[in-house]
Amino acid sequence: MPTKTALVTGASSGIGEATALKLKELGYTVYGAARRTERLESLAERGVLPLAMDVTDDASMRAGVERVIAESGRIDVLVNNAGYGSYGAIEDVPMAEARRQFEVNVFGAMRLAQLALPHMRAQHGGTVVNITSMGGKIHTPLGGWYHGTKFALEALSDCLRMEARPFGVDVVVIEPGGIATEWGGIAADHLRETSGAGAYARQADAVAASLGSEGNARRNSPPQVIADAIGRAVTTRRPRTRYATGFAARPLIALRRVLPDRAFDAVIRRAVGVPG
Repeated sequence: MPTKTALVTGASSGIGEATALKLKELGYTVYGAARRTERLESLAERGVLPLAMDVTDDASMRAGVERVIAESGRIDVLVNNAGYGSYGAIEDVPMAEARRQFEVNVFGAMRLAQLALPHMRAQHGGTVVNITSMGGKIHTPLGGWYHGTKFALEALSDCLRMEARPFGVDVVVIEPGGIATEWGGIAADHLRETSGAGAYARQADAVAASLGSEGNARRNSPPQVIADAIGRAVTTRRPRTRYATGFAARPLIALRRVLPDRAFDAVIRRAVGVPG
């Protein structure tokens, strides 16, 4: 049988890097995509094929998928991992930045699914893996635009799963909790730049401190736990529709399910130190 092929976006670090290596270990031909291919050099040394791709540029995405098909003849797994957290008060975040957050986290992922699906349908199989977050099920102050993208990706994944099933294509959602990557520090810096002064400054200080705290860094799970979950999802005959894993993911999602809105608000305010 031909070697299966995987495309992983946001592969230059963190979850994407760990996932690319996990799929390589499982025997896939793996293309690791990122905007800056120089950040993929360590992956290339370990057998992952570097691919320049910007998920906000349609031509870049089309060229990337075309290269995968031209070189391998197939695409079996698409891992939509590229994304970032644009934190700031909803009132403060410029609409251009809000739109960019959706372009990267939502539209880029779904456009790649559009490009990969014809090939998966033709081969009567494949798996689209969308990395959302526990932030696609819960909410926190000053994370509105980020949470909006993850909630949207959850809903789109559910619809896509039903549409793709008759063609033998699985759609899987991965909901990471706290993961030890550079994500939290970048989100905290962006938050301070956006809402560190003005009406939301007190909230911004508290939330930024929680995002980048040393305590979180110690408690957060390594990216490998997400890579392992993806590995299980793409190698089992009937994967679960969702895999919630990583620090605090399952308990917080469960708590959101059972608590009334205002009660959950209070829990989150206390957790991040935001005044009520």
